[in-house]
Amino acid sequence: MANQLSWVSAAKIASREMRASRGKFFFVVLSVAIGVAALTGVRGFSTSFRGTLLSRARSIMAADLSARMFGQPTPKEQAGLDAISSQGVIMTPVTELLSMASAEKTMDPLLISLKAVDPARYPFYGAVELQPAGKLSDVLKPDTVVVADDLLIRLHLHIGDSIKIGGKLFRIASVVTNEPDRLSSNFAAGPRVLMTREGLDATGLLAPGSHAGQRYLFKVPAPRNGSPISERGVATLKTKLEALLPESQVSDYRETNPALTQGLDRATSLLSLMSLVALVLGAVGVAMAMRAHLQQRLDTIAIMKSLGASSGQIIKIYLLQTLLLGVLGGLVGVGLGVAVQLVLPVLLAKLIAVDTQLHVQLSAVLTGLAAGILTTLLFTLPPLLDVRGVRPILILRRAVEENNDPLVRGFLRKIQKNLAQIGAAVLILAGLALIATTLSDSIVVGRVFSIGLVVVLAVLLAASSVVLWTLRQFLSRTRLHLPSSLRHGLANLYRPGNPSAALLAALGMGVMQIMTVYLVQQAVVSELHVSSAPNLPNVFMVDITNEEIDGVRKFLQAQPLVRPDMEMLPVVTSRILAVNGVPAADLKLKNFPKRMLQSISLTWSDTMPPGTTIIEGQWWAANEQSPQVAIGVRQSERLRAPLGSTITFAAGDRQFTAKVGALIKSDGQHAYSRAEFILPRAALAGLPTVWYGGIHVDPEHVGEVQRALYKAYPSVTVINVAQVLETVRSVVIQITYVIQFLAAFSIFAGVVILASSIAGTRYRRIREVVVLKTLGATRARIATIFSIEFAVLGLVAGFVGILFANIIAAALLNKLTVAYRFEWTWALATLLGTALLTVATGWVAGHRILGQKPLEVLREE
Repeated sequence: MANQLSWVSAAKIASREMRASRGKFFFVVLSVAIGVAALTGVRGFSTSFRGTLLSRARSIMAADLSARMFGQPTPKEQAGLDAISSQGVIMTPVTELLSMASAEKTMDPLLISLKAVDPARYPFYGAVELQPAGKLSDVLKPDTVVVADDLLIRLHLHIGDSIKIGGKLFRIASVVTNEPDRLSSNFAAGPRVLMTREGLDATGLLAPGSHAGQRYLFKVPAPRNGSPISERGVATLKTKLEALLPESQVSDYRETNPALTQGLDRATSLLSLMSLVALVLGAVGVAMAMRAHLQQRLDTIAIMKSLGASSGQIIKIYLLQTLLLGVLGGLVGVGLGVAVQLVLPVLLAKLIAVDTQLHVQLSAVLTGLAAGILTTLLFTLPPLLDVRGVRPILILRRAVEENNDPLVRGFLRKIQKNLAQIGAAVLILAGLALIATTLSDSIVVGRVFSIGLVVVLAVLLAASSVVLWTLRQFLSRTRLHLPSSLRHGLANLYRPGNPSAALLAALGMGVMQIMTVYLVQQAVVSELHVSSAPNLPNVFMVDITNEEIDGVRKFLQAQPLVRPDMEMLPVVTSRILAVNGVPAADLKLKNFPKRMLQSISLTWSDTMPPGTTIIEGQWWAANEQSPQVAIGVRQSERLRAPLGSTITFAAGDRQFTAKVGALIKSDGQHAYSRAEFILPRAALAGLPTVWYGGIHVDPEHVGEVQRALYKAYPSVTVINVAQVLETVRSVVIQITYVIQFLAAFSIFAGVVILASSIAGTRYRRIREVVVLKTLGATRARIATIFSIEFAVLGLVAGFVGILFANIIAAALLNKLTVAYRFEWTWALATLLGTALLTVATGWVAGHRILGQKPLEVLREE
C-alpha cells in the first residue's frame, strides 16, 4: 500500500466494506439511532412540555415576578422602576388594603379586603373568572366593583346594587369566582372586592399613613423569535429588583406554590436523567457492535498489514467508517426522535390536556445528532486503538492461545500495558461527563450522573474480571462433579475470544441505568401523587376565636360536603425584638421589610405538621419545654438566622428567646404552610390565640359550605382558593403522567439497545458452533451450552446493575429531597428479566447459526 493514504481513499474503502457487511453494521446503526431518537424525542418533547407547564405556573402568580412593598416607592426606587420599564418589561401595581364597606340602603358596616388593579393589564397571565362570565376589563370601570360571593351574602345584596367604600358609591358589576394570583395575595379578613386604580383614588382611602400594601407585577418581554421567555431573563430581572427594592419581598412565578415548583424541578431533573441514560445506552450498544465488527475484521487487518499498511492508515479507515455509521445512525435517530416529539403530544392529549407546541426543537435535533456522533467515536476508540496490536502472523494463528488476541484482552491488562488505552478510557469518561453536564438541565443530575458513571464503569469492569476469575477457580475444583453442559456453558464465559468481560460491563451498565430511571421516577411520582392528593385543603378560614373553635370543628364535621380530615392551626400574634442578640432596629435583613418584624405569626405543634419537610436540624421531642423554633428556609435567609441562631419574640406581655432547632420547607398545600414560625406548645401556653383552619370541599360546592358557615359563625372569614389549587393539582398530575410515559419510553429504548448489543455478538459464535458440530455435538446440546452462558451473563450483570442502580438512585433522590425505598420485588423481577432478556435475545438473533454447515466455515481455514 502507498505510504500515504488520503482521507478520500480511506472513505472509499470504509464505505465499500460497509456495503459488503450490511447485516453486521445494522446493530451499530440501530444502537446509534435508538439512542439519538430517545435523546431527541425525550429532550424535545420535555422542553416543549416544560415550557407549557411554566406558562401555567406563571398564571398562578399572574406575572413573571412580583415585588411586595409596604409603602410607596421612593423617588430613587421609582426612577429605577421606570428604567426597567423602558427596557420592555411591563409593570402594573396591585394595591391591597383593609377597609369598611356598607350597603347603600342599610349602611351596615362590613370589613372588606380591597384590591385595586389596572384591568387593562392585570393579570398578565391567566384570567379573573367572573359570574356571569365576562372579561375583567369589560366590567371593571372607575365606578364599578366586582366582589366575592360572601359579600353579597353578608350585606344581602345582588349584582347591580351599590355599596359605599370610603366616600364613594360603586355599582356591583359581577361576582369574582377565581383570581389567578389568589395564593400570592394576603389572606386578610373580610370578603374580596376588586376595583380600578381610579376608583381607589376616588375613595380617599390612600391618605398619608394608610397601611395599604403594594405589589408590583412584572412581565418579561418575550424573545422576538417567538420562543418562550427564558428562566435566565426572569432570574436577571429578579436580581435587579432585589438590589433596587431592598425592603421588598421579590418572588418569581416558581415560588408561588412549592408543590408546583418541586414538581417542575424534579420533572426537569428526571427528564434530564432519561436523556442522559438514552445517550449512554446508545453508546454502549455502539461499542459492543463495533467491537464485534472489528473482531470479525482481524484477518482483513492482518492481511492489510502484511501488504505494508500502517496502523495509522488502518485506524483512519475504520475511524471514517465509525464516523459514517455515527452520522447514518444519528440521522435515522433524529428522524425517529422528531416523529416521537410530534406523536407524543397526540398520544398524551387525553391524559395531560395541555396543548404543547407541535414544532421541531432544532436545538434538540442538533444536540442529539452531535451527541450521537461524539459518543459513537468515543466508545469505539478502545477497539480502534487495538488495531495497532494486530500482527500479520494472526492469519496463521487464530487465537488458539489464551489472550493472544489484543482485542479480547481484559480491560485491566490493557490499562497496565497500554498507555493509549488509558488515554482512551480517560477521554471517554471526560467526554461523557462533559456531555452529561451540557445536556442536563439539572446541575445535580449532571454531577451525580457523571461521577456515578466514572465509578460504575471502573467497578463493573473490575467486577467482570473478578467474576470470570471466580468462575474459572470454581470450575477447576468442581470440573468432574458438574453436568457436562453446565460445565461447558460456564467455561464458555472465559474461553479465548469471548467478549464476556465487555458484555458483562455493557449489560451491567445498561441494567443499572434502566433501573435507576425506574427507581427515581417511581419515588418522584409517589411524592407528586401526595402533593396532588384530592383531599388537600382548598378552603381556608381565618380569625376563629378560642370560644368558637370547638363549635366550628363540630359544625364542619357535621357537613357532608366537608372531608373529615380538616386542619386547625393556632396563631399567636407576636413581634421580633432581636436575632442573635442584635436588636430588630439594627438587623441587616435580606429583602425583608423591617416593619414586618412587628407583626409575626407564631404557632405551635408538638409533631411535624403535614406537608412539612426538615431541611436542616431535627424536630423536638413531644412535650418539649424549652423554647425552640422551626422556621422556613427562605425566612432563615431573609432574617440571616441559620440553624442554631436565637430569636427573641414578644407576644402579649411576655418576652422569650427561642433557638432555631430546624429549618423547614412547606409544600404550600396545608394550613400549616401559612405558619411563619412553629414552636412547641409549652412555649406559647397562655398567650392570646386565634385559629386558622383548612378544609377540603368539592370546588363546585364551596358556596354552599360558605353560606352555611356564615349563617352559624358570621365573624369567621372564609377564603376560597379551590379553583387555584385545582389548577396546581392538574399541573402536578400532568407532570406525573409525562414522567411515567417518558420513563417507560426510555426504558423500552434501553431494552432494545441492550438486546441489539447482545445480538451483535452472534457473528462470534458461528465458528464455535461449527467446531462443536464437527466434534459431534447436537443442536440441543449446543443450545443448552449457550443458554447457560447467556443466563449466567444476565444474572451477574443484573445483580451488579441493580446494586449500583440503588446506590445512584439513593444519591439522586437525596439531592432532590425525595424519600428512597428499596424495591425488593422489582429488584428480583429485574434480575430474572435480565437473564431472560439475555437468553431470548441471544437466540432470537442467533438461532440460525445452529443450522450453519461446518463445511462452509471450515473451507475458510
